[in-house]
Amino acid sequence: MTTVGIIGAGNIGSALAQGFADHGYDVVIANSRGPETLGDLVASVGDRARAATAEEAAEAGDIVVVTVPLKAIDDLPVAPLAGKTVLDTNNYYFERDGRIAALDEKKTTTSQMLQERLPQSIVVKAFNHIPAADILTDGAPAGSADRRALATSSDSDEAVDLVTRIYDQFGFDTVNVGPLAESWRVERDQPAYVVRQTRTELEQNLARAER
Repeated sequence: MTTVGIIGAGNIGSALAQGFADHGYDVVIANSRGPETLGDLVASVGDRARAATAEEAAEAGDIVVVTVPLKAIDDLPVAPLAGKTVLDTNNYYFERDGRIAALDEKKTTTSQMLQERLPQSIVVKAFNHIPAADILTDGAPAGSADRRALATSSDSDEAVDLVTRIYDQFGFDTVNVGPLAESWRVERDQPAYVVRQTRTELEQNLARAER
């Protein structure tokens, strides 16, 4: 049985915890305040979930979701994530994260920043441009008309394949943006960000993106 570690228990992390558990994964979830604060969430998700520290979630996960504010990535455990695929939901909100010159000057992307923080991990963008409330409610079976599509991005083809399988389980088509250096195309304020779109519409919105 695959175990998913989730570091971050906000709206996205909570929705993903429920979604992964519903699809048969074991879930180990952590937040910044300690596992004792996650009792209600774990009870809601069900028997497949347990609370832990960030280090424990990183160690337990066969794959790990990082869904913390961008300003908090320097607090992530590094060694327990070495060699693992890390799903990155991060977005840059300067109102919350403070100004980050390298992003303001378009010299890097949020996912590249996470990859730099986790040099021995395989970072892949996932679930960053969908509202949390839609993750569990807007999926549809493969082949459905008007099926929603989500983007992913990684320097690893295997990581893209993994996210493609996960998206399909959650009920979404996938569009591969390419390497992490191109992941800006699905960041905040771009045409593809937090709008409902089919695969064709997402491809069009990614092509329309301007840096």
